[in-house]
Amino acid sequence: MKELIEQLQNEAGLSEEQAWQSVNLMKEYAKAKFPLLRGAIDKLFDKYAPEQEEDFLD
Repeated sequence: MKELIEQLQNEAGLSEEQAWQSVNLMKEYAKAKFPLLRGAIDKLFDKYAPEQEEDFLD
């Protein structure tokens, strides 16, 4: 997940907070579009998210 955040920062010019918000938006979008995969999507994102992620999403 750190690689994705860094890529969003470097290539899209987002701040770290904006990058985390973007990833969270993608996660929620995927869950809405693929409701049968909600649990798998949550596990995937939770597995690779750092503990401090909550600081960026509050």
